[in-house]
Amino acid sequence: MSDPWRKQMEQDSTEVRPRLHAWRIAEREYERMEARRGRRHAYTSLTPARTALVVVDMVRFFVDGDPYGLGIVPQIQALAAGMRQAGGLVVWVLPVAPERANAWGTEFYGEQTVELLRTSGGAGAVADRLWPELVVQEEDLVVEKRGTSALFPGNSTLPQLLEARGIDTVVVGGKVSGVCVESTVRDAAALGYRAVLVADAAATYCDEAHNHTLTVVYRSFGDVRTAEEVLTLLEEAGQP
Repeated sequence: MSDPWRKQMEQDSTEVRPRLHAWRIAEREYERMEARRGRRHAYTSLTPARTALVVVDMVRFFVDGDPYGLGIVPQIQALAAGMRQAGGLVVWVLPVAPERANAWGTEFYGEQTVELLRTSGGAGAVADRLWPELVVQEEDLVVEKRGTSALFPGNSTLPQLLEARGIDTVVVGGKVSGVCVESTVRDAAALGYRAVLVADAAATYCDEAHNHTLTVVYRSFGDVRTAEEVLTLLEEAGQP
């Protein structure tokens, strides 16, 4: 295949060093939003009991052999631990494997690629399909999704699960930044959630593509924060 992100994922992960994106949002974008709302970040506090960390598609297909996928694992681990400690919810979202690819996918991607994507979530118990360094705890939720967005109606049970728990804020990370991660953030905004995309806990195949996603989200759909900033907001929420 010629896709650059797929070439990276086909490498042996033991030969790949984890790497973080050199992420940035142009200063003019920050200035634009500061002029509009009087502050750089849309959301200056988190209420842990109403907040969910939603980690998208951190499975072998998207992480193995990808330096950027491997690079976000520590941030996701820290976010999950911090969210649990603060009393928030952790949700792991994985692709489900339909019995066959649909006609749209076959026509759009081609037969070889659509088959790779159809089986990208892996086989076996759902929690076991997650990248092995990411461990599901008893209080976490594991959700399968069909399609790109974890929150598009009919793609998964996530909207109902969040509503039942009174969640109004989603902190999103995972893979791939401009596809399933961005789609989930967009739909979160459309459904009225306070959405936060974690810049150093999401990844794609190059910095340019990643930064484009961060800019689009920051301009139109949600806040963009680092993992450290999110953890600080969670800690501040627990202070008297």
